[in-house]
Amino acid sequence: MEAQDEQYIEHRLDHFTQRYNWDCGVSCVLMLLTPAQREEMLDKFEMICREEGFNQSTWTIDLCYLLKRFGIEHRMFTITLGVNENYSRQGYYDRIIHLDRERVKRRFAEAKACGIRVWQQALGQAELLAHVRSRGPALVLVDAGLLVCRLCKHNKLKAEFRRCFGGSYSGHYIVLVGAGGGRLLYRDPARGPGLCAVAPAQLARARTAPGTDHDVILIDRDYR
Repeated sequence: MEAQDEQYIEHRLDHFTQRYNWDCGVSCVLMLLTPAQREEMLDKFEMICREEGFNQSTWTIDLCYLLKRFGIEHRMFTITLGVNENYSRQGYYDRIIHLDRERVKRRFAEAKACGIRVWQQALGQAELLAHVRSRGPALVLVDAGLLVCRLCKHNKLKAEFRRCFGGSYSGHYIVLVGAGGGRLLYRDPARGPGLCAVAPAQLARARTAPGTDHDVILIDRDYR
């Protein structure tokens, strides 16, 4: 591993723990806001969710519009512009695709006109890590069952079971905030305030698993 890869870097965010079973992505956005913006978002939480149209079902493109609302420059990478109909029979998606399809398609179609930058391509691991080291955090969609924190060992047994025997997809958002000691550092809204750490190869598996569409939002703001 190169010397640069051993250097410790951390984008220092104020942690926010999700309050519901659906708001992990919104909670990640809350970590990226200024204190005043976070207070505004929390004070008007239900109203903003209604205005944004996602209510209690957020897709990555919804998070882009939310970031835009608060003036946070970003870029989204995904392999699917819209809804991947191949997921319609997956347990995670089958109950929401028919409710969200039109909104998600419309938001992708209107993204450029709204000043939201979306690239239809998979972002490589090297590009992702280079961004975190030099420009800002990254909001990443992962299969939660494949992600294990090396510090608190959260999810270890479940991830080992999934690795050996497979299992159903469970979408979850995290914020990648740094690297050091051969591990990647992230904040998990499903956990408490401490940092989590993961091996690069394990993050790669979790963020490219079927169901994720390789969704990543690069945040163009330095929080160091």
